[in-house]
Amino acid sequence: MAIAAARGKLIAVIGDEDTCIGFVLGGVGEMNKNRHPNFMVVDKNSSVGEIEETFRGFLRRDDIGIILINQNVAEMIRHVIDSHDLPIPAVLEIPSKDSPYDPSKDSILRRAK
Repeated sequence: MAIAAARGKLIAVIGDEDTCIGFVLGGVGEMNKNRHPNFMVVDKNSSVGEIEETFRGFLRRDDIGIILINQNVAEMIRHVIDSHDLPIPAVLEIPSKDSPYDPSKDSILRRAK
């Protein structure tokens, strides 16, 4: 049995500093064997390419079961999120402190309807 399967899957987070700090303080933060974290803090200096690369990296990792992403960040890479159609890792869009949740923008919710 693989170690990730024995321990369960991780939650990854892509979001603003407050969101990431909250989840890391809640015990979500991990480093894999290659010393890659399961979170990305997005700030004004983060490029769309970096966000997209991190998201795609999380999709490829077999130790991640859920990706939480601030909805305002998800809007920046909507084309990548919309192209992900596998059940695992599940991608969940969450609000940030500065941006309320808008269900009409959530691709998972749109698919469910």
